[in-house]
Amino acid sequence: MKKRALISVSDKNGLTEFAQFLEQNNYELISTGGTFKHLKEAGLNPIQIDEVTNFPEMLDGRVKTLHPKVHGGLLAVRDNEEHMKTVAEHEIGLIDMVIVNLYPFFENVNKNISLDEKVEFIDIGGPSMLRSAAKNFKSVAVITDVADYALVQQEISENGDSTIETRKKLAGKVFNLTSAYDAAISKMLLEEEYPTYLSASYKKVSDLRYGENPHQSAAYYVSTFENGAMKDFEILGGKELSFNNLRDMDLCWKVVNEFKDEMACCAVKHSTPCGVAIGNTALETYAKTFECDPVSIFGGIIGMNYKVDAATAEELNKTFLEIVMAIDFEEEALEILRKKKNLRIIKIKNPVSDKQTWVKIDGGILIQDVDDQFSTDFKVVTETQPTEEQKKALLFSQRVVKYVKSNAIVVSNGIQAFGIGGGQVNRIWATEQAISRAK
Repeated sequence: MKKRALISVSDKNGLTEFAQFLEQNNYELISTGGTFKHLKEAGLNPIQIDEVTNFPEMLDGRVKTLHPKVHGGLLAVRDNEEHMKTVAEHEIGLIDMVIVNLYPFFENVNKNISLDEKVEFIDIGGPSMLRSAAKNFKSVAVITDVADYALVQQEISENGDSTIETRKKLAGKVFNLTSAYDAAISKMLLEEEYPTYLSASYKKVSDLRYGENPHQSAAYYVSTFENGAMKDFEILGGKELSFNNLRDMDLCWKVVNEFKDEMACCAVKHSTPCGVAIGNTALETYAKTFECDPVSIFGGIIGMNYKVDAATAEELNKTFLEIVMAIDFEEEALEILRKKKNLRIIKIKNPVSDKQTWVKIDGGILIQDVDDQFSTDFKVVTETQPTEEQKKALLFSQRVVKYVKSNAIVVSNGIQAFGIGGGQVNRIWATEQAISRAK
């Protein structure tokens, strides 16, 4: 008796070969729209979904698989006599495999298109089929990821069918995907800062070699529903990034983005700024940053909100650094920096977009809006009035100090941090630390 596979995908990588394998192993292929055309052109023999449902696609394709002859074939429990009697009575054929990709909502939610256009990328039939198949994983194999074709093919070749363990895992991947998909849609439509349920939608970029310490495992995820500086950056040179690298990169880039109208440079070491400066040229700005703390900058991360030139690259190469980040690099500067094979060179493409900070606690999570308030309009309550130079220094330090662990003190002259003291249990020690370094 033939088995049946229902196929409807936007990502057609590897599909032809896998579908050919299924046909050769006594599977009947059922398909929709563009996937049907793709399989037909590849020389396969799929049947269209409306031949199964005896009902035409309608409403611009919004309704084509939402039918009892599809979901009955997916959800029927094979060892339940009543279920099997019902599907036989209604002439519903069983479906043994589902291969479905969702409409590309993730890829379009951040585009500069209208809400109505974004709504059209919300998939209804796809998630419904996936959920039905996944619920009945004891009998139905459900594939959402092209990477899983090989495993299923191997098991069918060796055993005549996929294993229950694999089907269970594939079902888990379905709900993992649809929960993230729904979370991204909810985020777009709800627009509430603190909704009743906290939905998260992040996709794994890669596993990391280890976490904060070598004995900790870690992975790197990016948001599916918002852009950000740490999402689409380009690695132009150097070895792979670590957990600590990415965390420090985020902090470093947020500091330089405090100075949107000026050339700014920041050095970060162990999640703390150790040098910050603004200047008129690329080299001058980096040199001032280096002067803040020539000791701590060793092995640190440098972020610059300007294009790096060759002269600055030569100066950067004089110190051991883990990462150099900037909005762009001259070709000659890249050639110079790449002489250090392990130096990670990062081109940042997106502006900082965080609107909230999340802090995980045991059994819960704390959320607050980002500290983005900055005002030059302040009230002086002391008898001694600050000079204009002191005001300038205060405003510069205010932009930096929020990225230093409390208790935190920053001593500056308005264009350069002279001393940074942070992470102390009282302000006296933080002040003593900052002043000592400033001297």
